[in-house]
Amino acid sequence: MHTAFITHPACREHDAGPWHPEAPGRLAAIEDHLIATGLDPLLRHYEAPEVTREQLLRVHDAGYLDALDARSPEHGLIHVDPDTAMNPHTLAAARRAAGAVVQATDLVLAGTVQNAFCCVRPPGHHAERRRAMGFCFYNNVAVGAAHALAGGQVQRVAIVDFDVHHGNGTEEIFHHHADVLLCSSFQHPFYPYTDMNFRAPNVIHAPIAAGLGSDAFRSAIEDEWLPALDRFAPQMIFISAGFDGHRDDELAQLCLTEDDYAWVTQAVCGVAARHAHGRVVSVLEGGYDLLALARSVRAHLDILLT
Repeated sequence: MHTAFITHPACREHDAGPWHPEAPGRLAAIEDHLIATGLDPLLRHYEAPEVTREQLLRVHDAGYLDALDARSPEHGLIHVDPDTAMNPHTLAAARRAAGAVVQATDLVLAGTVQNAFCCVRPPGHHAERRRAMGFCFYNNVAVGAAHALAGGQVQRVAIVDFDVHHGNGTEEIFHHHADVLLCSSFQHPFYPYTDMNFRAPNVIHAPIAAGLGSDAFRSAIEDEWLPALDRFAPQMIFISAGFDGHRDDELAQLCLTEDDYAWVTQAVCGVAARHAHGRVVSVLEGGYDLLALARSVRAHLDILLT
């Protein structure tokens, strides 16, 4: 079986301005490293299609989509919040990013590939049903999960999120959905300053304090995620794969390494093997130190390929 690698040149055209950490060079760093290390030929490459409005409407309100379209600039930058900016190419990139996850879902469900990695930007897990924030416009992983459920081939999906920032958008879209289990680990307290008093039966939080590193991360996954995932028995798993918890990434302080990302990927793939016929779709979220990002994605893909 194969691992799909899905991207599109349009994803490099979104640019939030000089010095913004969510920069076009992120994708180039990943792709160059995969070529240099010999992994690239082992992947099955696909060019992402555009997401359709119907697919977006499963997780976003029509008024929100219309407002984003109306605000898209003809030139320069406009900010939707202090961290989140659009240039004339942003929504084209976002449509390809979300479309990549739809395509990955279809490829995996059809058995064409065993699993898939969507090497796309802008990221998505902070985007709420009616709100862009945290560098995110469309919630890519939510679009894919909703697409899987809409097709009728699966009735239960899990979304696991190991980005250093909590995926508040994915949670806002799916909390209290009995057919979706959300498991997330993240540095806390940290952006977006999620209220830990919030409870929903399908949401598993694994907050980790700054500086605690690998042992705390792995314990949180083993103690919080894995038992819940085995009880839920998902028929497909989506990963919000953020690599910004790496010790070399200056935006956070979790102090993780490539080995931690390989380990959590192996753990998630184990759940997928037990319950979901190995079906996994992984979607790039954060990761802003280019060398650490590239090495971490390589470690992640090494496991997906096995």
